[in-house]
Amino acid sequence: MKKPFLMIAAGLLFATGTVSAQKLWDCSQGKIDFFSKTPVEDIEAHSKAGGAILNTETGAIAFKVPIKSFKFPNDLMEEHFNENYLESDKYPDATFSGKIEPLVDFSKPGTYPVKAKGKLKMHGVEVDREFTGTITINADKTAELKCDMEVPLADHKIEKPQLVMVKIADKITVKVDFILKPRG
Repeated sequence: MKKPFLMIAAGLLFATGTVSAQKLWDCSQGKIDFFSKTPVEDIEAHSKAGGAILNTETGAIAFKVPIKSFKFPNDLMEEHFNENYLESDKYPDATFSGKIEPLVDFSKPGTYPVKAKGKLKMHGVEVDREFTGTITINADKTAELKCDMEVPLADHKIEKPQLVMVKIADKITVKVDFILKPRG
């Protein structure tokens, strides 16, 4: 996770007023998985390089994952993903910036259903999105944010070549799992 992203994201989260560091929770090694299921082939990839920052006072959240951090079962899949589909040299990151609702009391352990509304930017295209998930506040002063989402490739102008069209789903299932800790 690059420090400049966290500084920019923190600046965005602070923009609504002065916030103490204890209200900011972050993660630098979040897990993001994606899965494409078709009758011909299942494709999956995993990254442990997702970064996130959450303002527990306002619910503002931002996350980022480097596209090249996704690992595939074989090198050829990874090469095609980076060069032909996501064009990761041109569009190196996927980002989300939005707000979690309802606000969760981070001082009370438990699992809480939440929604995140905001903008998902991938392949250079920013789209309004709403995701549902959970935040689990743990007794060890960590919080686990989990979310599953369906991402239609066409919404982000990701084209499937005719040759492999039946091997790649139109909608990709993305799973996010961040362990957040208070800053400072």
